[in-house]
Amino acid sequence: MSLFAVIGGLALLLLTLLDVFETIILPRRITRRFRLSRAFYRLTWRPWSLAARWIRNSNRRESYLSFFGPLSLLALFGVWSAALILIFATLHWAIGSQLNAPNIRPGFWTDLYMSGSTFFTLGLGDVTPRTPAARALTVVEAGIGFGFLALLISYLPVLYGAFSRREVNISLLDARAGSPPSAVELLRRHLQSPNPERLADYLRAWETWSAELMESHLSYPVLCYFRSQHNNQSWLAALTTILDTCAFLIAHTEGSVRWQAQLTFAISRHAIVDLAQVLNCPPRAPSMDRLPATDLEKLHALVAAAKVPMCASHDDKKLSELRQLYEPYIEAMSARLLMPVSPWSVPSRRADNWRTSAWARASTEIEPAPQQGATDDQHA
Repeated sequence: MSLFAVIGGLALLLLTLLDVFETIILPRRITRRFRLSRAFYRLTWRPWSLAARWIRNSNRRESYLSFFGPLSLLALFGVWSAALILIFATLHWAIGSQLNAPNIRPGFWTDLYMSGSTFFTLGLGDVTPRTPAARALTVVEAGIGFGFLALLISYLPVLYGAFSRREVNISLLDARAGSPPSAVELLRRHLQSPNPERLADYLRAWETWSAELMESHLSYPVLCYFRSQHNNQSWLAALTTILDTCAFLIAHTEGSVRWQAQLTFAISRHAIVDLAQVLNCPPRAPSMDRLPATDLEKLHALVAAAKVPMCASHDDKKLSELRQLYEPYIEAMSARLLMPVSPWSVPSRRADNWRTSAWARASTEIEPAPQQGATDDQHA
């Protein structure tokens, strides 16, 4: 019985430490089917997301969902700590509870208390190890506990640093693609600028953003659950907008803009596919056509008016093929994370986030177009 407990305890110890190492230290994707942290997120996200579906108000639902990422992180730390404490308590019990405990007959609960005080390096001294084997277990647990707490302290700044870098471009997208962002609005605002060719420079910045997103979120998948500052923004909606924009430019333009769109599309599609694999989100057919014919005609007219070099004919077949490369993964991720993504063109234009104010209780609906001669400040 004791031998089996020792073997089982050591196996669970190695499994837990391996999960901590892979989650915090190892900077690469883990494809193994079973992981403690993966099972934890599956078990906790399902009831959390089910409860969110019952919240009718979208703002309250987003606020509720925004708590999951940080809280799950703290809960995962607690699960790891509890598992390690319980494992070492089991090992102490398996070797016969060889502890000095005044006026108490050592047993499992004494072992559990000893393990907890050792793991958190309390050093109270009321219960002490009595034999070399118990002393060795105590020293090993104290070292693991000290290193575990040090890792957690260093882990949080890295995690939130990656989150902050992700959100910078999402915030900048507000004035360039609207709130929520859409491909039609992004193209309209850029192609109506004095120099439409600068769209290539903007897509180059998103190429870097997509690469950073892939690297950080594959290493720390918990970041996928972290919501953006505004309810109508998300990393998934931003990535979808960029993929939509690049797909259209690849299928309908030529020159430097098309070349950069190809590069940005490649890394963005790579990111969404790998993240879907990490979160175990199999691709699924879109529930609706995100680009109806009327919106496609709008895009044709925008590019033609901006005088951007276009192909001899509109290659709508190529556009459809490109959309099939990423939209099933977007649909799966949106359903899993409860992050809505906009169609190519938002049906009713809404004010950008920078135009709204909580103090002034400004409406999110854009006012009617100003009369000729009115200043922009009157309608900001």
